[in-house]
Parts: sequence; C-alpha cells; structure tokens
Amino acid sequence: MKSPVFSENAPKPIGPYSQAVEAGKFLFVSGQLAIDPKEGKILAKDIAAQTRQVMENIKAILKAADYSLKDVVSSTVYLSSMALFDEFNREYANFFDGNFPARAAVATDLKSGALVEVSVVAYKA
Repeated sequence: MKSPVFSENAPKPIGPYSQAVEAGKFLFVSGQLAIDPKEGKILAKDIAAQTRQVMENIKAILKAADYSLKDVVSSTVYLSSMALFDEFNREYANFFDGNFPARAAVATDLKSGALVEVSVVAYKA
C-alpha cells in the first residue's frame, strides 16, 4: 500500500506529483528545488543558500511522515553545472552527521533560476 505525504512547510508540487510517497517502510521524496514554501518561488541566488533551502524542504517533508535525515538511505542530486559540485558538497554535508546516504550527482538543465534539485529515499527499520 502506498500513501502520499504532504507538508505545508515545504513547497506545493508544481506538477502532477506528490511531495513524497510512503510505501511500506520506505519514503520516496520527490525532487525538491530551492522554492521558499511561504513565497512559492526561488529566492536564493547562490548554490549554498539554494542547497540549504532544498534540504530544509526535504526535512519538512520527512518530518510530515515521521522520518528524519537520519533515515535517508539514498539521494539523487541534480546540479545546473558540475562547477557547483564542491560548494554544494560543503553545504550538503552539514545536514548529515557523517553517516551519509548513498548518492548520485549529475549535471542537467533545471527549472529557471534553480541551481540544484535533490530527491531522497528514506527507510525506517
């Protein structure tokens, strides 16, 4: 059985998808952009600030389903340019206690103004 998850503290979906879907002990969080949930748009202009907003959005969605970043087992990172990789990593690392999830990172075109998008999979034992 699968259940959609929604948090008022994260951006509303900008397309036909759920913020996250819980399936059994897994939570699949859709790719999050640096959209400020109160303003409904990307406010941050640099990769560090956008990464912080993305991760705060993910934390809010995880919390709505009673998960946390400690439950994240995998993440997929989309960067507008691999030139942002090192700066992204420095900010991203601050959200984990050294027990990092598995991860893939690729460069691709993103929604206008977006420098980063992150999706995660969380698991509760």
